[in-house]
Amino acid sequence: MKLNLAKDFSPNPFGRYRSDGPNSAERFRDDVLKNALNKCKQENDKLSVYLDDVPIGLGSSFLDEGFAGLVFKGYFTVDELKSLLEIKSEDSSYSQEIWSYIEEASRHAHP
Repeated sequence: MKLNLAKDFSPNPFGRYRSDGPNSAERFRDDVLKNALNKCKQENDKLSVYLDDVPIGLGSSFLDEGFAGLVFKGYFTVDELKSLLEIKSEDSSYSQEIWSYIEEASRHAHP
């Protein structure tokens, strides 16, 4: 399954929390990403998230809340995400950054 951040969510993703605006990482995680990952889990599929069509840079707070929040909130384990999630970007630093946030979240996740 493919998910294009700019086309399937917003070309201007911004902010950590819903209170930061309509295109926040919290809304992306809870309303889009979590549902897509659950569908992939049921269908034994992988989710490829494409980041390249976002015209502005992606903020660390958006990436942390949007992706690592999946682990921190207890929705998925790191191992589940490793089997379900692929980050696609021409800028490999995004993938490295996201996975480092996910690993860090696993050390502080809610039980």
